[in-house]
Amino acid sequence: MNAAYAFYRRCLSDGRLFAVLAAAGFSLKAIFVKLAYAAAPVDAVTLLAMRMGLALPLFCWLVWLSRGQAGERLNGRDGLRILLLGMFGYYLSSLFDFYGLEYISAGLERLILFSYPTLVLLLQALAVRQWPGRQMLLGTGICYGGLAVAFLHDVGAVGGGEQVMLGAAWVFASAVTFALYYFGTGVMVRRLGSMRLAGLAGGASALMVLAHYALVGDMAQLIALPGEIWLYAALMAVFATALPVYWMALAVQRLGAAHTAAIGNLGPVMTVFLAWLVLSETISLYQVFGLALVLFGVSRLKPVRAPTTLPLK
Repeated sequence: MNAAYAFYRRCLSDGRLFAVLAAAGFSLKAIFVKLAYAAAPVDAVTLLAMRMGLALPLFCWLVWLSRGQAGERLNGRDGLRILLLGMFGYYLSSLFDFYGLEYISAGLERLILFSYPTLVLLLQALAVRQWPGRQMLLGTGICYGGLAVAFLHDVGAVGGGEQVMLGAAWVFASAVTFALYYFGTGVMVRRLGSMRLAGLAGGASALMVLAHYALVGDMAQLIALPGEIWLYAALMAVFATALPVYWMALAVQRLGAAHTAAIGNLGPVMTVFLAWLVLSETISLYQVFGLALVLFGVSRLKPVRAPTTLPLK
């Protein structure tokens, strides 16, 4: 008992437990989305508005928690950058991802979305006008080879090739916009701190999503949705949005961004397992092999040095 308690205290102090909790929380998002889609007819914009509306007070809570962190005062340029980060990272990326989950499995979604580290490194190479090195090209090739294996399996298993291709395109667009968000956080996270930036960018994104819904949504239909949909949206807002961001902040503070990101590699594995356990999605040898290739390819990439951001997916 004493040994178990000592191990628990070590995990709290060095951040490993928080990093694992964050990876588990982020992996739950696709599961809650698929459960909501199966429970009642609800479109992506409505479900995303429910998630972000319920998460908005929690983002404000993150900003309040970060009030004691050292950081510079916001100016007009900072405000514009936060709006752009919120638009790319939490608004467009989440919207595209929700669209994609209407067509493809949660396991395939997580694999495609996990390609964003390769996109970040490509953006960094373009920014410094430096051709990607051999290790980067090798890791990227292995990663996308694994995606191809899992993608071809889903096309054959589902039998709706056009739908799978459409869903994969939406999720890949989500990975691209999230990579743009991640790449753009380098300067801001040093100025404001990771938790404060996550709260501000998440809050800005929530307002954008709610404004989008106000333009195209139906409030009467929103109110008429069954309680089960609201339950999934609330669980998503708390356990797959705000709390993982907070846990990731604690992990980054204790472990650093590189080690935290390494533990985050557990995310796709957890999503595939939860999709099998909760959604009864089949797991084939092709998916396992594709997942292994994606994880190995990402592990071969050198960490991005500038950003120490908090991925919110």
